[in-house]
Amino acid sequence: MKQLITLSAALALAISTSAFATSHKEAPGMAASGAMTKQQSKMGDCNKEAGDKKGDERKAFMKTCLSAGKPMTQQDKMKKCNTDATGKKGDDRKAFMKECLSA
Repeated sequence: MKQLITLSAALALAISTSAFATSHKEAPGMAASGAMTKQQSKMGDCNKEAGDKKGDERKAFMKTCLSAGKPMTQQDKMKKCNTDATGKKGDDRKAFMKECLSA
């Protein structure tokens, strides 16, 4: 009788362990195929490019690298256009800002 209980417990443990392992194969954030997401791939590339940079220099580099290719926000666009319009006045500035912000 003890052998039957021991065998049943071992079998139940094996089945539950197998089911748990199968249901938790994928790591969080990984695609179903196991391939890296676009963001994970970009992070890896930027990390390689950062090389030996440390501290603030690395932080600034990573921020720039990871944001490359993203469209500018309206606020960022306004700042850039304002900076580029330095020295222009009146209708000239107004026309420049209109064209710059619509681009």
